[in-house]
Amino acid sequence: MNKPWKTPVILALGEDGSDVTIDTTEAASWAMIEDWPTEDGPALDRALLVCAAVQAGKKTDEDARQAFIAAAVEAGIAIKK
Repeated sequence: MNKPWKTPVILALGEDGSDVTIDTTEAASWAMIEDWPTEDGPALDRALLVCAAVQAGKKTDEDARQAFIAAAVEAGIAIKK
């Protein structure tokens, strides 16, 4: 879960809107649990489940990355490429 993603996700998630780089499934999980601007939503729920599935060896890190991006879009978080 702590293996670096091939392509990090950079988004405006800092307290002052600063950029935060998420590059592991573990970091994505913590960001969604601790720093997310919303507490629920279908994409957020799915992303958290996918991250748990990665830990269980049932999904890939790329699955988690894609689900994380969808959750960020759902929450209205600016994603920088």
